[in-house]
Amino acid sequence: MRQRHRAVNTNSNISEEEQNKHSKSLFFSSEKRIFGICLAIRIVNALLIQTYFNPDEHWQTLEVAHRIVFGYGHLTWEWKKGIRSYLHPMLFALLYKILVFLHLDTPFFMIKAPRLLQSLFSAVGDLYLYKFSRVLFGDHVAKWALFSQLANWFMFFCFNRTFSNSLETVLTLVGLYYWPTLRVSSSKFPSVSRKLGLALAALACAIRPTSAITVLVLGLTCLLDRLMYGSWVLVPLNFLKFNFLSSGGDYYGTHKWHWYFTQGFTVMVFTFLPFSIAGIIKSKHWKLSGLIAWVLGLYSVLGHKEFRFVLPVLPIALMFSGYSLAVMEKADYLENKRKGSLNTRSKWLSKTRFAIFFLLVTNIPMALYMSLVHQRGTEDVMNYLSKEALNEKVKSILFLMPCHSTPYYSALHRNLPMRFLDCSPREEKGILDESDRFMKDPVAFTSEITKNGSLPSHVVLFGSEEILLRDLLKSYSFREIRRFFHAHFKVDRDLQASVVVYALTSK
Repeated sequence: MRQRHRAVNTNSNISEEEQNKHSKSLFFSSEKRIFGICLAIRIVNALLIQTYFNPDEHWQTLEVAHRIVFGYGHLTWEWKKGIRSYLHPMLFALLYKILVFLHLDTPFFMIKAPRLLQSLFSAVGDLYLYKFSRVLFGDHVAKWALFSQLANWFMFFCFNRTFSNSLETVLTLVGLYYWPTLRVSSSKFPSVSRKLGLALAALACAIRPTSAITVLVLGLTCLLDRLMYGSWVLVPLNFLKFNFLSSGGDYYGTHKWHWYFTQGFTVMVFTFLPFSIAGIIKSKHWKLSGLIAWVLGLYSVLGHKEFRFVLPVLPIALMFSGYSLAVMEKADYLENKRKGSLNTRSKWLSKTRFAIFFLLVTNIPMALYMSLVHQRGTEDVMNYLSKEALNEKVKSILFLMPCHSTPYYSALHRNLPMRFLDCSPREEKGILDESDRFMKDPVAFTSEITKNGSLPSHVVLFGSEEILLRDLLKSYSFREIRRFFHAHFKVDRDLQASVVVYALTSK
């Protein structure tokens, strides 16, 4: 408890004049206003996201929801093995039901509405980061924590996507706010809030079982107090077996054990990193900084690593950045007051203003480039095909590209025959899946599958493979009809600069 009081007292030394000025701020005048502004920002954020990041955004959420509501949609192998929960997709199934009821299940709304719904959840997460920061460190730190969250490039890029990790992050923030042991006096905190914190932890685990890594440190205290659940909340056996006991996730690629520390999480925090480290040191709140280290360390044990896996602890790191900025602003204020120079020019030239400028000028371009430019071709092609299908110009589609490279039925929203290259994990080692066979020899693989079935009306492929398959496609009477920009640089394969659409013509 001594460490907690030291952090609060450090913040409380801010002058009464500055506190009054802050309390009169229009932005922070009420929690409703804060939520409203955060929601407006997240809605714009959602509309600006026009790129493809990870297949799970579509294939493990929207595709499943689309199948529930409309009766068609592809279920990946995880659903057949019982590794995924239907809880998260059901949220978007409800959204689809509402769109149908309002006769708004058009290509535009089917594509935009899910991220707009997620923007509502994201705004709740923003609000609770502010509230959590305020109960820990006070109003002054809370406003800077919220600034850090809204300005961070990765939160802008990822938080509004329909990953289970995004909702998991929101539930983590709400759960942390209601967790009593992180407050000044947990004994005075109502037991109902402890129960709510545990319920949110359980819900996060139900949505994504790996969130138990986050809540374990905080949840162990429930064993010492009393059993709050009517039944145990356990990580599903199949999920444990595949991802932890058998390292099944390694099938989709592995990274070095230190990847989260040296690349993954540091890239997510980006230029906020030095401020976050400074905030951890100055605040001396070792429980939360330890939680970040715990999550990163435990996920580092797994071979398969992804940025989004550690998204739930990114806001905590950004809260520490807010603490550092609050201390910096206080130091600037006291220095200017000592010198008697509180004019506008002296304020603008302060270290705080320079830090704000530095953070914005580094994060905003990154956020916009990743959300509007990098890897947008696979989203653009499905937007195009959905409109063509609506006009009955598409009969069937073959995707000659690595598996799950594009959205699927949830974006097309037409029950047409489609085929993508399968990449389900193989029981037998050494046997290549369809996706790997295609990438190894595109011409031979395409020749094989076209001989064994009818030709599709449209073929979608990356430009790098289109060069190799151009002559073969023309020999089957296909012609290029559209080409979409995709990326300026490669990510995990050869440069996939463009996405090309070929259509079958009459001979």
